[in-house]
Amino acid sequence: MLAQLGRQRAAEERGRRTPVLLLAVLSAGAFLWILTAWKSNVLQVSAGPVHELPCLGNSPVCLELKMKTIQFSARKDLILDAVFHSLEENGIDGMKREEILQLTREAVEKVMKHDTWLPSWALKTMGATIDVERTSKSYGGNRWLSPFFSSAKPPETILQPDISAGNCWAFQGSRGHVVIRLPEKIWPTAFTLWHISKAVSPSGEVSTAPREFVVSGVDEDEGEALLGSFIYDVDGEIAQTFPVQEEPRKAFRQIKLEVRSNWGNAEYTCVYRADVHGSPEKN
Repeated sequence: MLAQLGRQRAAEERGRRTPVLLLAVLSAGAFLWILTAWKSNVLQVSAGPVHELPCLGNSPVCLELKMKTIQFSARKDLILDAVFHSLEENGIDGMKREEILQLTREAVEKVMKHDTWLPSWALKTMGATIDVERTSKSYGGNRWLSPFFSSAKPPETILQPDISAGNCWAFQGSRGHVVIRLPEKIWPTAFTLWHISKAVSPSGEVSTAPREFVVSGVDEDEGEALLGSFIYDVDGEIAQTFPVQEEPRKAFRQIKLEVRSNWGNAEYTCVYRADVHGSPEKN
């Protein structure tokens, strides 16, 4: 009888704690989701062995990066404070509350520790533009064959953070290129290429995604300098970062992205977003 009563009380105690623990876990999860969504505007999650870059001076991208860092710190404190009060209101205090808060804090710090944040210089809001004269022609598609891409989007599309399905720059066939004019000269260190996943693709497949691509620095006097040849993996993360393979001998204002193949679509290729990472040239 005593054993049965003990089990009943234990079950009741678990029943009371479960919603609170779930709330704490969901709060932490919500924070990480907000963090991931927020980072996509200016900061990228590195998919390669790239080290964090110092952002010095008062260039637009550095000022934006500093502002986002301050905003992140404030949002982090707000989330932890919300978790604290939720636990307090549900009667969880003492060691148990501290344990849950510590787990939440550790989860946040783990994300910060393992993710490398890189400022992107290839954003329209930062002043980046497209050299249309040296960029492949946009593909408008055939309304009957490809209703999803029945109107051509300009190459400037790849300089914006919106990567919703269909919001990409398309060019005909599997080979094309785009020249990005950065807001200032930088020493490139890495590049990030974006494409939607199969899960959100209206067709359920991503054969239009770039596969093999080459990145070069463009100099008006000396021509192009190869910075690396890469492969975008459609089974990997939607944002994939590639460190330069050839160390640049100078800073560049213009970067050329040349796609040499896609994942099987013979009609067109889609580029959702392209980011250029690096350090500003020292004056």
